[in-house]
Amino acid sequence: MRLICQLSIVKSQLIFVPLHFFFVKRMSYQTYTLPNGLRIIFKADKTAVSYCGLVINTGSRDEEEHEQGMAHFIEHMLFKGTAKRRSGHIINRLENIGGELNAYTSKEETVVYATVLNEYFERAMELVSDIVLHSTFPQKEIDKEVVIIIDEIQSYNDSPSELIYDDFEELVFAQHPIGHNILGRPELLQNYTTENACDFIQKHYKPQEMVFLVMGDLNFNQLKRWAEKYLQSPVVEQRINNRFAPVSYTASRLEISKNTHQVHCMIGNRAYDLYHPKRLGMYLLNNILGGPGMNSLLNLSLREKHGLVYNVESSFQPFTDTGTWSVYFGCDTENAAKCEQLVYAELQKLRDQPIQENALKKFKLQLMGQMAISMEHKENLALSLGKSYLRYGKIEDIEDIKAKIEKITAQELKEIAIEVFDPSKLSVLIYN
Repeated sequence: MRLICQLSIVKSQLIFVPLHFFFVKRMSYQTYTLPNGLRIIFKADKTAVSYCGLVINTGSRDEEEHEQGMAHFIEHMLFKGTAKRRSGHIINRLENIGGELNAYTSKEETVVYATVLNEYFERAMELVSDIVLHSTFPQKEIDKEVVIIIDEIQSYNDSPSELIYDDFEELVFAQHPIGHNILGRPELLQNYTTENACDFIQKHYKPQEMVFLVMGDLNFNQLKRWAEKYLQSPVVEQRINNRFAPVSYTASRLEISKNTHQVHCMIGNRAYDLYHPKRLGMYLLNNILGGPGMNSLLNLSLREKHGLVYNVESSFQPFTDTGTWSVYFGCDTENAAKCEQLVYAELQKLRDQPIQENALKKFKLQLMGQMAISMEHKENLALSLGKSYLRYGKIEDIEDIKAKIEKITAQELKEIAIEVFDPSKLSVLIYN
């Protein structure tokens, strides 16, 4: 069983197109809402394998200051015992039939999901429901798991190319929960108890804040009956939403001595949220600038033309009420200033001149091709169903997304570049 504790759903997926792009082919999907408010979304798929999972509208940004790391800690502890199962039973329930049980925590969601052969779907659905809705958080298991999480933190700290993303978000969202590291702080984790875990669950794990996703060769009416059996619970009060948007932002520059072989650098700004009308344009522009293609502007400049880096990339991460955009590169110490200069040069070009129409057509085709290929990864497609239904209450058709991409103009991209790539708003974080 792969117990995946992913640090960022964007960075951790196996394919490039991130899960803030939600779409399906021209296929119907069905939905159902239980009396307790928990929503279900189902997409039929004629394969031998089914996917299911609970997407919970709770992540690290929902933690109080003294609860840092709690959402991720809860994710670990969901596998450590329920009212009727011990940890060993949870581990073997799907493992023994060749299935997989996984989970990840992000800034705004916790997701627990399973993959099984169709004939074992009910078993997977019952198990996911049990560990999310009926975990008991035994103290003896907490004491053991905290040691494992602290080891995970130490391992993460040894990977500067990963750690710098979290430190950059802390720089850009200073004094705000979105800036907190998902893994938390060891000194807080060591004091967490069964009561702390139960309190967090009681506050945040409300049925109205959950979506159960299903994709497979299943009967929807039977699925509803199973949902009423395993996911039903007394109607509870709504969660008190304590989320608040980040306050105004001032760009800053920070250099941290990490004693690493390479210099690691991030340059970026706050960007658009999940509901912003410019979100799709920002995604296209980011893909042009530093996406996965070898023809990205930054890769052509820093690697292909000047031979200064092995890896350079840009990323756009929208949240429900804000977002971030950033460029990352790692290089030898003597090349750091030159690389930074080249990044600024590419950003300035996008701010000064609209992209040529022929080039823009090619970039649009590239993005649409990436989207189409990503749909062949069934697990990610299933997860995107749940997250889209949680955030938007619908699934957008891929043809509609393509039509919107086609309408994006070079002038619109230039306006986005002027706004987001404004040199006076760019923060810089350097590990040296």
